[in-house]
Order: sequence, then C-alpha cells, then structure tokens
Amino acid sequence: MVAATESYAQAPGGGPKPEVGVLTLHPQSVAITAELPGRTTASLIAEVRPQVNGIIRRRLFTEGSEVEAGAPLYQIDDATYRAAYQSARATLQKALAAVPSAEAKVKRYENLIKQNAISSQELDDAKATLAQANADVAVAKAQVETARINLTYTTVLAPIDGRVDESQLTVGALVTANQSTALTTIRTLDPINVDVTQSSTNLLNLRKAVEEGRIKLRGDNITVRLKLETGTLYAESGTLAFVESYVDRTTGTYTLRAEFPNPDRLLLPGMYVRALVEEGIAENSFVVPQRAVSRSTKGDATALFVTEDNKIEQRILETNSSVGNNWLVSDGISDGDRIVVTGSQFVREGADVTTVEVVIDETTGEVSELKQGAAAPDDPATLALAAEAGPKQKPGAAKD
Repeated sequence: MVAATESYAQAPGGGPKPEVGVLTLHPQSVAITAELPGRTTASLIAEVRPQVNGIIRRRLFTEGSEVEAGAPLYQIDDATYRAAYQSARATLQKALAAVPSAEAKVKRYENLIKQNAISSQELDDAKATLAQANADVAVAKAQVETARINLTYTTVLAPIDGRVDESQLTVGALVTANQSTALTTIRTLDPINVDVTQSSTNLLNLRKAVEEGRIKLRGDNITVRLKLETGTLYAESGTLAFVESYVDRTTGTYTLRAEFPNPDRLLLPGMYVRALVEEGIAENSFVVPQRAVSRSTKGDATALFVTEDNKIEQRILETNSSVGNNWLVSDGISDGDRIVVTGSQFVREGADVTTVEVVIDETTGEVSELKQGAAAPDDPATLALAAEAGPKQKPGAAKD
C-alpha cells in the first residue's frame, strides 16, 4: 500500500485527482464546557470526641458502617456521674423543703407587723430568708440539670448521618473531655462535594465572551458532570453549589464546589476527578475537528478547505477554545464550507481534488466511517484515505 501511495502522489498531471475526506460545516449551538481537575470531599465531617472523663466500657457501632444522627457510638463508665446526679437531686429536695417554712414565716410576720408585735427588721429578715431559700432551689435545679447532662454524655452519640471510620480507641481506654484525639470520624457521603479549581484568566475570557454576545450563560442552575479516574462518566449529574469570592495569589486560581448525589457510595472523599462544568451556550458557532487544524510557523491555526470548484484553499482560523475533540472557531468559516479531514498530506493549495464525505467519532476525534465511496476500492488515493481513517475502513476488505 505504501508503494502505491507514493507512486500516486508522484503521478503526473494527467493522472487521477487526489481524493480527500471532507466534513461539511454548518453553524450550531455549542455548549461551552470547562473540564476542571478536582477532588471529592464529604459534604459533612464530624470528629467524635468525649465530653466527659471516664473509661470506655463498650463500643456500640460497627466500623465502616452507616450510622444515623443520634445513634449511640460509645458507652463511658457512668457510675460517678450517676451518683453525682442522685446527689444533685437530693440537694434539690433539701432546698425545696426549706421554702414552705420560709413562706409561712413571712406571712405570719406580715400579720404581726400590723399589730406592732414585731419590728420591721424581723419582717425584713424573714423575707430575706425566703429569697435565699428560693435561690437555693434555683441553684439546686441547675446542679441537677448539669449532673443529668454529664450523665447523658457518658453515652457518646453520632452528631450526623454518615459512614463511621475505624475507632481510634478501644474498650478500657481512658478518655478526657474535649481531648485532642478523636474517638472516630463520621463522613456524610450522600450528597458528596467536588472541589475544583479554575484559573482567573479563563473567568475573564468567559465574561468577555458573554459581554460580546458570543456566549449566553445558562442561568443560576449550572449542571456539572463528572469524569472519573477511569475516564468514564459518573452516572449522576451535579449542580454548582458556590464559587469562592477570591483568587489565590500563589496559583492564580479560585475554587468552585459542585454537589453530587451519591446513593451507591461510588464516590469516596479524596478521589481525583475531572468536573465538566457547563458555562454557557455559543449560538451559531462552528466546530471543526482538531485533527483538521494545524499551526503555522507564526503560530496561526490553519486548515485546508475545498472550494466550490474542488480546489484546495488554505485559511487562517480564529480558534477560541476546545470543545471535546473539536475547536470552537469564531472566524474564517461560512455555512456549507468543506474542511479537509483526511488526505491533506497528499495535496497542496490550489490542487484539484475529488472529495468523499466522512463521519467523525466525537468520543475519539477519529474518522469512524466514509459516507460514500466515489473511487474504486483499489484506487491508491482511496487506499491512503482508508489507511488514515483506520484499519476498519480499508476498502475491499474481506468479509466473514
């Protein structure tokens, strides 16, 4: 095949015209999507710590399981706290018992003062005693409540719903209130957050395109898709939760957070992902395969086109951004233009050619099939075109 291609390329002017694969371009609405790197994070994280001192008597959960908020996790020895609670209740009963006597004394002194049987000082002392008794009751009630809370804290409860990690301490370990070492950690995995970074340059370019009318924003509810480390797309779609209001001075980037449902717990915190953020829509725009565009020595994006009289023409294109395996082009293309996708290495500007329409696989950017086969299967140009398109498109291939 190589020999046939070389002899064809060097054929004299009287030989057959070179054949190229072309794609006819039409304006369309293009979703502008930014592919940004990021990592998954739990939507809620709670480090569980004891709020009282004591010895751990029991662990009440299975490590790695799902727990609900309020579920018991640890049982701390409560003997001293139960005794303190009973003592506080007894103190309250004692304080309550002193109140009726003080109230009766005040009422009796109020009657006696009318008969001038006692002095005003004695009545004032009786009222002070009653006030002191009522204050003792209030203090005792507060002590009972404090003792009750401390007794409740001997059962360590889950503060949030989520998946619980391994236990950092075992039964028999001594714990202290608000210690630095967490007993365990609970992470809420559904929903799960994805934190990605975007450069401030891209943000400015996007806003400029919006101001110029080249891109229309989708609105407040921005859809986000997720590409996993394996290259596959995550089945669930997410939404953009918030955008940070400052740019990092070191990296020149800012953070975006997207929220995704995670019912099957496929996503775990810390996983590397790539978020596909739909920024807006470019209406009446052209996209060309990246394989059809090359760079000149000056850095300009160039491509070969076939004119109406089937001659090769080279143009300079203004490419704005990549859209999958395509370039979004803002200048240099008109409706119905035919761009050369395959066979460009065998032609030069001004050459007469024959064309064959091709189909591009959007997932790979490669030629997936030929729409028609104008040339004979053994034609060298068709052989070269098929070789460039891939082994499956080789004309004349035997069928099983």
